[in-house]
Amino acid sequence: MNAWQTWIALWTLVTKEVRRYMRIWPQTLLPPSITMTMYFIIFGNLIGSRIGPMDDIPYIDYIVPGLIMMAVITNSYSNVASSLFSNKFQRSVEEMMVSPMPNWVILAGFVIGGASRGLAVGLIVTVVSMFFTDLSIHHPWVTIGVVIMTALLFSIGGFINALVAHKFDDISIVPIFVLTPLTYLGGVFYSINMLPDFWQGVSMVNPILYMVNAFRYGILGVSDIPVGGALVAIAVFIVVFFAVGLWMLDRGKGIRS
Repeated sequence: MNAWQTWIALWTLVTKEVRRYMRIWPQTLLPPSITMTMYFIIFGNLIGSRIGPMDDIPYIDYIVPGLIMMAVITNSYSNVASSLFSNKFQRSVEEMMVSPMPNWVILAGFVIGGASRGLAVGLIVTVVSMFFTDLSIHHPWVTIGVVIMTALLFSIGGFINALVAHKFDDISIVPIFVLTPLTYLGGVFYSINMLPDFWQGVSMVNPILYMVNAFRYGILGVSDIPVGGALVAIAVFIVVFFAVGLWMLDRGKGIRS
């Protein structure tokens, strides 16, 4: 395939993925906005008014970046995991692999499509948050860079999950037993400075902590960790995960019998 044909193939795959979740938007875009609205009402208004400021910032303002990031992570991951596994189940992935389309295009197409859903949900949650608080973005480029990289990273993670999954139940194991605990323990609702020294050290091995804090720095200008290191760590994870996903796809892991 020449460069133009490769671009057409990538654009077609991305368009297919976007149309897939947009066609069923009441299932893919609406529920996260309702869920996040409940978080804003319960944790922001009801509980937050009793907790008080966090790092001299109103509590509801403090949790908004974390809630947006939580929505981006879960939706980017689940979109690719469910979409790719459905394609595996229908044997359509094999048809793409025997076509002239390079495997990196297949991986990139699913990842970009999944990231677009995560970003779309993140934008919806951001709009919803405006009904509860007024936010001003302190560092726009950091905010945009972190949310895009996070969406891409967890889309790749969903791709790898779908490759190793053998049945539909397998694609829900990681979100339930890994992503959800790491997200809740990633500083979404609290500052790690509130924790004893030992648990602060334990929290530092949680990769989602770096993403949440870097995103919070972009919006609020505060962070519990060095932002530069967080950005480098996210970029390294993206490169490593993409390489692993492409390696698995090249060898037909989870696809070829």
